[in-house]
Amino acid sequence: MQQRPDEYGDFGTDATHKPYESTPPRRNRRPVVIAVGALLALLLAPVVVDRLAVARVESRTAKAFQMGMHTPTTPDVDVRGFPALTQMASGTLRHVDITAHDLPASDITGPLPVSELSLRLKGLRKSDDDRTALAHSADATALLSYPDVSDALGLEISRGSRPDQVRASVRLLPGDDITVTTTVSVLSGNRIAFRDLEVTGGLLPEVARVAIAKVFEQPIHLRNIPHGLRLRSVTTTGSGLSARLSGESVTFRSGEGT
Repeated sequence: MQQRPDEYGDFGTDATHKPYESTPPRRNRRPVVIAVGALLALLLAPVVVDRLAVARVESRTAKAFQMGMHTPTTPDVDVRGFPALTQMASGTLRHVDITAHDLPASDITGPLPVSELSLRLKGLRKSDDDRTALAHSADATALLSYPDVSDALGLEISRGSRPDQVRASVRLLPGDDITVTTTVSVLSGNRIAFRDLEVTGGLLPEVARVAIAKVFEQPIHLRNIPHGLRLRSVTTTGSGLSARLSGESVTFRSGEGT
């Protein structure tokens, strides 16, 4: 008996079906991933160790500076340069940036606090007894806020019309306000002087003029800053007097051994 082609089905010769093709086995990429991960770990491990060491040094430096300068908050410290471990091993950090706020005034330092002090230190190392730190050189900016300058002088001080000028408001009688201006300049010994007093608003009696002139005769003395910094220039900003300083062999006390 002749078998019909469709009686049992012809799976091998039906043109609508392709012959079975085996899929090639997937390559196991797990060893490659493990090898790459191990290589990255070897490369990143020194970086992680270096950054952990930097964080520890920054914390210790901030604490020492806070204790030595008596700031109410911990300053921001940034140790720059990589790798830092080699710098620590040598005992000298190449570049250290410190930003501190509200350096207080006292009977010794004078009546005027420093609102913000930004330091850029080069070649920073600690003394053998860990009580002082010495920078080979430093650049700094000290901000003296207008409210603090006003308290120190006893007059309401604000920004003048020029970068070297401040304005003072004087109230002689209710509704009778006098405005005077004076220029700021640098004196030796880290002092800021006020000169060229000029009345710019209102009528100022001669007696009052003499009294105000005496207020500005006494320069502001910057003492609550690290030893070795020298005042180079002073300008007026929107928030206060900006004093730029620099020096070599700049030191500050760390208070206690750390």
